[in-house]
Amino acid sequence: MQVVLLAGGLGTRLQEETTARPKPMVEIGGRPILWHIMKSFARYGHDDFIVACGYMGDFIKKYFLDQYNLSGDLKIDFGRDMMQRSEADVESWSVNLVDTGLHTMTGGRLLRLQDKLRRETFMLTYGDGVSDVNINELLAFHRQQGRLATVTAVRPPARFGGLIMNGDIVEHFTEKPVAGEGWINGGFLVFEPEIFDYLKSDQCSLEANGLEQVAAAGQLAAFRHDGFWQCMDTLRDKHYLQRLWDSGEAPWINAAEEHHSRLRVMPVRRSAA
Repeated sequence: MQVVLLAGGLGTRLQEETTARPKPMVEIGGRPILWHIMKSFARYGHDDFIVACGYMGDFIKKYFLDQYNLSGDLKIDFGRDMMQRSEADVESWSVNLVDTGLHTMTGGRLLRLQDKLRRETFMLTYGDGVSDVNINELLAFHRQQGRLATVTAVRPPARFGGLIMNGDIVEHFTEKPVAGEGWINGGFLVFEPEIFDYLKSDQCSLEANGLEQVAAAGQLAAFRHDGFWQCMDTLRDKHYLQRLWDSGEAPWINAAEEHHSRLRVMPVRRSAA
């Protein structure tokens, strides 16, 4: 299934990083967060990506070109004008990098990709958020609901640490407590091709225009996800994700790894002779 990644925004709330690179290229554990997101999808079997580029889009294109051309060992024979590559460590992904404009809104970026998408169900997410959502369970829910679109609803993490107290004594300190109520759009959306009927121009917002109209038509389902979800809006968010990665407990990778392992070890049942 095709997966659209919106990666063209300016990233103004993360200017400490985004003056030198687009936000999807900000690194966690030595890899761009965009790579982490794509890795999560690929481990569920979805590795046909369309990346909607905008701000510093050439930076994103160069990253993937370098991954393809420079990975592994290179042997260059200048006399015979030959180059040979071996031991390359590259992903088996299809990545279509499309320039969708510098100031195009989210709905407009998707609209510009219409001719790149097959007339079938596709997925979409943003280039700055990771989650341990089970992608295939999300797809199964979307098909069960039979609606035009499905959004993954998450509870946002609080911006400040919390204190669990017993009288005047702090019993527990939580750095990233989850908000006790309310759901937000966590990305990880599933769409039918009819979503393009709701998108009109470059200045169309996928959220404020498209999804609101789809919801008003009773065609927007919500897949509730109570697990891990984190966007990277600020430098504090980046540092938090880096600490998770350094601990070896990055939920967005571990959950997909576990799912992938279960698929590989599943025994084959044979009928009796």
